[in-house]
Amino acid sequence: MSSMITDRSPVQFDDPIARETDVVVIGGGVAGIATAYFLAKRGIAVTVCEKGRIAGEQSSRNWGWIRQQGRDWAELPIMMESNRIWRGLAEETGEAGLKFTESGCLHLTDTEAGLRKYEDWLEIARQHQLRTVILTPAEIAERFPAIKGNFLGGMYTESDGRGEPFEAVPALARAARRAGAVIRENCAVRTLDVEGGRITGVDTEAGRIACAQVILAGGAWSTHFARNAGISLPQLAVRSTVARTEAAPDDVAPCFWSPGLAMRRRSNGGYTVTTGDLAEHYLSPASFRYATKFRKLLKASAKDVRLHMGAPKGYPGAWGMRRRWSGHDTSPFEEMRVLNPEPNSDVVTRIRKNLPERVPAMKGVALAESWAGMIDVSPDAVPYVGESHEQPGLYILTGLSGHGFGIGPGVGRVMADIVTGRTVGHDLSRFRTSRFADGTPILPGPY
Repeated sequence: MSSMITDRSPVQFDDPIARETDVVVIGGGVAGIATAYFLAKRGIAVTVCEKGRIAGEQSSRNWGWIRQQGRDWAELPIMMESNRIWRGLAEETGEAGLKFTESGCLHLTDTEAGLRKYEDWLEIARQHQLRTVILTPAEIAERFPAIKGNFLGGMYTESDGRGEPFEAVPALARAARRAGAVIRENCAVRTLDVEGGRITGVDTEAGRIACAQVILAGGAWSTHFARNAGISLPQLAVRSTVARTEAAPDDVAPCFWSPGLAMRRRSNGGYTVTTGDLAEHYLSPASFRYATKFRKLLKASAKDVRLHMGAPKGYPGAWGMRRRWSGHDTSPFEEMRVLNPEPNSDVVTRIRKNLPERVPAMKGVALAESWAGMIDVSPDAVPYVGESHEQPGLYILTGLSGHGFGIGPGVGRVMADIVTGRTVGHDLSRFRTSRFADGTPILPGPY
């Protein structure tokens, strides 16, 4: 069975569009769907408009980790809440696809710099009473004998876990629908309707929806929607390649990252595998527009980023993509319903080589499928969570920078509170949309 949700996948959500609602969510990834779920549970009329398929892009293509370990200091409290939410979702919704498995998360390093990074992050964990431990090479060998390598140390968080992305997000969408949310696939939002500086609705390919609040949760496409609306939203996208194996030995290891290989047990008995060390960025007009804002992040991640000269047709921000359109025009989002990038063949070759070397028990286990996805990245690798400082009534939930699956329920709850005027319970200052325009120093978090 394929893990991919593509434009050839059957439409699951085709609800009639109401001509008036309280909130419109743009984008049916994990963050947008989680927000809709929490809003609908509170009796708020919410409509999710997805240009292609629910979870069709990065929300079904990620590693499937539900990880607290290594998070940015501002993200960690929300991620710890998200971990708690994940643990109850399957029972709360009756959806087996939302199963959370506590598997632990293990990071391994073969450098002194890596060890120092672990020690630094351990202080953040201690501040939030998150049990995380540093392991010696001997402790790694004793606790995780299936994993081989010349490691100087590791960092392990037992309470971390995993889910199945391509099952979980559609399952949460079904739960949101039962709670009252309207969800429509193949329905791109083209533009905002703004009168007197306030949002009065959105124009979709299925017609206008009157509303006063809009949540932009469009992943790698968010910056392009925002720019067409006259809003600056610094964000770029990188391609990441992943594969899955055929059925394999039982739980040879927890979710782990090591130099050259990362793994996660799957619900079908195989593993999701990747090298975990390469992000590919295709240069586009946005690359140059936001170059100065991304300078620090690029410097910090230089060894893991490969630049290509031009984004292929259909990629977010490709050179031939239109920059302006009206509510009556076919938008770029309708021209690319579900982006299904080709995986990097060199990465797949390295996975095949590194897998049996790192985990000898996987020798002879074949790769069943490989794929790629586009990850939306902010200049500090920290998401936007909050109301736009440029457009009242527009709320931004994007730039999750490869961290979105695990934290999705947490930021969804937070955004539902923001929209309804409730007390959030977390410090959101690091996530504000104005931070790249108000002179605040850019401080990249973990990527």
